[in-house]
Amino acid sequence: MTEPRVPAELRIASQAARIAQEAGALVRGFFERGVATEYKGDVDLVTEADRASEKLIAERLSAEWPDHGVFGEEGARQRMEGEFRWYVDPLDGTTNFAHGFPVFCISMGMERRRPGLAEGEDGELVAGVIYDPTRDELFAAEAGRGAWLNGRRIHVSGIGTLSEALLATGFPSRKRHANPNIHFYQELTLRSHGVRRAGSAALDLAYTACGRLDGFWEFNLNPWDTAAGALLVTEAGGSMSGFEGARFRLNSREVLATNGRLQREVTGLFADMLAGRDLSPIPTPREYADARQRR
Repeated sequence: MTEPRVPAELRIASQAARIAQEAGALVRGFFERGVATEYKGDVDLVTEADRASEKLIAERLSAEWPDHGVFGEEGARQRMEGEFRWYVDPLDGTTNFAHGFPVFCISMGMERRRPGLAEGEDGELVAGVIYDPTRDELFAAEAGRGAWLNGRRIHVSGIGTLSEALLATGFPSRKRHANPNIHFYQELTLRSHGVRRAGSAALDLAYTACGRLDGFWEFNLNPWDTAAGALLVTEAGGSMSGFEGARFRLNSREVLATNGRLQREVTGLFADMLAGRDLSPIPTPREYADARQRR
């Protein structure tokens, strides 16, 4: 397998990429052999691959940057008071992984936090890597140096209207009945070229950065889901925000990524939806069948 390239000017991302690829090879081995799964809560899966990957990443980051903090999905918390912090998802897409569905990745995003910054306040996203071990695709970005895929510079798409856009979203593992995203899904599906739900927020953000998707939205993500992908999107020329255009934050309860051109149209639709306006009626089965016959 050819090793994905990272431009020399992405010094931090180049070092992080080697760690992500090593973790990816570990995870890919588990995937090929099959692993047992268990539950973190009512429906949240975790596997030995998640834990082994996070352990490897935390150890490698500590060896490479002894003063950097690590904030991992599976519980790693190291040197949280430091200036630099890595948000690590050692296996984003665990449910896919556990079911043998080959859409998952390793995500690592680095934040620089100025002295005195309170917990919950954002610093500056400095570097990020997302590695897809099943496709051997390495996404990398550094602040001010652009976004890259296997050594090739990437940019967001040029799609300018929602009706021509391909979008992505995700749904929570638990309490789906209480999550409003099904209503957003309906409205965006009716107004766009399509909506995909592949099960990895980090890859959805990476795909928005490289133009495979024109936008992505989701509720209730965590910093390890979004830190690397958010930097990829903005360095590729896209936009990150809340649903109504508020500044994106790592602990945001709502995340909207677009190519920038769709930002106003999508945030306008979301504002209408959140205010209870402009909702489309759901056709009855008879109305749907009649509409198909009239085509």
